[in-house]
Amino acid sequence: MTNKIESLPPVAEMMRDCGLAPKKQFGQNFLFDLNLTGRIARSVPDIDKIPVIEVGPGPAGLTRALLLAGARRVIAIEKDKTTEPILSRVVDASGGRLEIIYDDALKVDFSTLGVREYAVCANLPYNVGTELLIGWLQKMAAGAPIKSLTLMFQREVAQRIVAHVGDAQYGRLAILTSLVADAKILFGVPSTAFVPRPKVESAVVQIIPNAKKIAAIGDLGRVEKLTATLFGMRRKMIRGIMPGIDWSQFGLTGTERAENLSPQTFVKIANVVI
Repeated sequence: MTNKIESLPPVAEMMRDCGLAPKKQFGQNFLFDLNLTGRIARSVPDIDKIPVIEVGPGPAGLTRALLLAGARRVIAIEKDKTTEPILSRVVDASGGRLEIIYDDALKVDFSTLGVREYAVCANLPYNVGTELLIGWLQKMAAGAPIKSLTLMFQREVAQRIVAHVGDAQYGRLAILTSLVADAKILFGVPSTAFVPRPKVESAVVQIIPNAKKIAAIGDLGRVEKLTATLFGMRRKMIRGIMPGIDWSQFGLTGTERAENLSPQTFVKIANVVI
């Protein structure tokens, strides 16, 4: 079946044949570079053992790479149904390994997809990438069977995900990610690799859930609410944002700002005041 995938015309050619172009309202920037899509696909752990859920396959550049990398099964969720002529050809060539769900990934309940465990791999649309990530982190914390996330973001967002206290990029994403998982930037992706070319560089981030961390945090939803409150006015001292709290019980004076607090401190505060 790999031969059938390889025999498909180039993605750009299939798009031209169908009269398709990236849609700005969906935040679409398509990746046609075969070396890069292949590198992303090969980065997915256990790709030949567990299903891979892809969000926003578009014209199936990364989808094809996942199948060529030996994916056992790919479930691709696509909001833009105008890509169906292309995706249907890839489905036909996949030998039953590819399923397309035409829906909004923000609304899809992954627990209904009929998979016991899964990996997520996606070139995320710029306009919903952060919201999707927070949703997956919440699912991890709640025990969802997500084995890994291999995701492409704007480079600035990628740096925010892996940041530590004291880094300029440190904020909500770093805190929520570090409390449930181990994250690292795998490699950068130049803007020239995309069509249309975006104004920003990108990077691929891999996030692996950490069971010990998840067991130690309690309710991630509380932490999320606290980070939203404190980082919503990140230049103010925390006592000015949330008055009436005895900050000394957390070893703080109240003059700190959100960016000064470690993820573990956020957990301690959230479990008491949220």
